Amino acid sequence: MKRLVLLLPVLMVIGLLVLLGIGLGLNPREVPSPLIGKPAPDFHLPVLGDAELRLGNRQLQGSPALLNVWASWCVACLEEHPLLLKLSREQGIPLYGLNYKDSSSDAQAWLARHGNPYRWSVQDLDGKTGLEFGVYGVPETFLLDADGVIRYKHIGPISEQDWQQKIAPLLAQLRGAKS
Repeated sequence: MKRLVLLLPVLMVIGLLVLLGIGLGLNPREVPSPLIGKPAPDFHLPVLGDAELRLGNRQLQGSPALLNVWASWCVACLEEHPLLLKLSREQGIPLYGLNYKDSSSDAQAWLARHGNPYRWSVQDLDGKTGLEFGVYGVPETFLLDADGVIRYKHIGPISEQDWQQKIAPLLAQLRGAKS
């Protein structure tokens, strides 16, 4: 019995070290989303630059699209922005924005300074829509199919490698499924 009492703390420490080792081996950008395979949350928000016009998840339907959650105060958003401009302008990727917890004037000035890759961007001033999407921080990008169902979630800035290896093949697959 005394051996068991002495052995128990050692086994607990070994168990904790194993769990720590497994956790350190995981990719923090691959946080599973419970929304994968489910329709995008319902939202109806004012369009950046035209608060009278409101758009939402229904306007994302019809063809596969990307919804990018961004903000003018987000340093990492600036990192991915040149790629978003390229995808939007050169490849015609349907790209929509969800401006997260940002002022309209700051967001519009940021887009004027850096370029606007979005077909439209809506304002999520209080962050409620972002929370419904399960946003951990910005930037995050969601790939939606033609029916508005979330098929992939990318956390952090999209790199060329992320685009080529993950998102573009999924987008091509979704486009092929629609044909």
